[in-house]
Amino acid sequence: MPGGRRGLVAPQNTFLENIIRRSNSQPDSSFLLANAQIVDFPIVYCNEAFCKISGYNRAEVMQKSCRCGFMYGELTEKDTVTRVECALEHQQHDQFEVLLYKKNKTPLWLLLQVAPIRNERDLVVLFLLTFRDITALKQPIDSEDTKGGLSKFAKLARSVTRSRQFSAHLPTLKDPTKQSNLAHMMSLSADVMPQYRQEAPKTPPHILLHYCAFKAIWDWVILCLTFYTAIMVPYNVAFKNKTSEDVSLLVVDSIVDVIFFIDIVLNFHTTFVGPGGEVVSDPKVIRMNYLKSWFIIDLLSCLPYDVFNAFDHDEDGIGSLFSALKVVRLLRLGRVVRKLDRYLEYGAAMLILLLCFYMLVAHWLACIWYSIGRSDADNGVQYSWLWKLANVTQSPYSYIWSNESNAPELVNGPSRKTMYVTALYFTMTCMTSVGFGNVAAETDNEKHFCTPPFSVM
Repeated sequence: MPGGRRGLVAPQNTFLENIIRRSNSQPDSSFLLANAQIVDFPIVYCNEAFCKISGYNRAEVMQKSCRCGFMYGELTEKDTVTRVECALEHQQHDQFEVLLYKKNKTPLWLLLQVAPIRNERDLVVLFLLTFRDITALKQPIDSEDTKGGLSKFAKLARSVTRSRQFSAHLPTLKDPTKQSNLAHMMSLSADVMPQYRQEAPKTPPHILLHYCAFKAIWDWVILCLTFYTAIMVPYNVAFKNKTSEDVSLLVVDSIVDVIFFIDIVLNFHTTFVGPGGEVVSDPKVIRMNYLKSWFIIDLLSCLPYDVFNAFDHDEDGIGSLFSALKVVRLLRLGRVVRKLDRYLEYGAAMLILLLCFYMLVAHWLACIWYSIGRSDADNGVQYSWLWKLANVTQSPYSYIWSNESNAPELVNGPSRKTMYVTALYFTMTCMTSVGFGNVAAETDNEKHFCTPPFSVM
């Protein structure tokens, strides 16, 4: 199977999901899956119910033989063991009542059904062993010390009590109108048992599979828009770029917000992988899972913050507050984090993502570096890197005084493009080396910013 397609092809085999879903509908059922094409038929999967009923954890059960020899005891009938081995060797459906022992050596009676699972080429690839505890329907197992201590009357009374208990259970087992789904799943008919093959998964209406082609393309679109947000938000905040002054940027950001809102709606209708490895397609479970996990973060990241900046604010503090709200959009990076394993399934995509994250970090540091230089220049520090850049490019800064403010306003200076490219050049040279010295930290704030990265790199 090609590595670049395994994210779309592998989940198409829904055999395990079907078995787990049917087993979960019956709390008293447990099952094992064993490889039928390897000697001794090692166990490849066991559900939680089997771990509870046997006392063994999953690590202790995996790769052991599905004959369950580790659960045999002194009272396990050899004839039953021989019949189980015969059914496995001849790949036959069969049913047994077998006495097995828990990890703590407690005996229990189990109804064991062996069913071979065939693939699309009619080859047996797995064995499904289904267990049901029937200890309550069997006579109690007497130890040697209890056999001699009970009188005949006590033994007769206990026998009558067990017979009544058996009679109470018997109608429920034989009532054809109350047959459970477990009976259908444990049926020995090959038509009932699911096959191990590629098949179109069945989902309720209006529910998307999380690995379908449309969702895969949509996730890549969301990834590209997330990087757009991660680039533009720090840039707009650092350079105090007002979206309301650029109509084209306002339209693009509004479209991006709408797309992220649509993604929230789709997440309420998209399957996910449950803790047991099964694909969860129940609409109620999907919605509750999303509400408890990523809904609040996704909602905060797609609010229309540009609407807040569309109006002029008289106070600089309020304007700065609304501009800072744009940083909340960086929460969209959480979408990349929770889907990173899916993106990394593609070899070329992993290299591209690593390069993008490297450039993204350099971009963020460049925006911070510019903000520090601009803050020092606004405070009258004339030996910062930004002031030196203005002198080198022969685009000097100048101060003007306004009647409405007691502080001078910094005007002129290099173009925005020149300042950003220089800041990005400085951060990239610092990330790859220790810098070339043509752009260096001069003020205390600039030195404080450069010291931690230099100590790490």
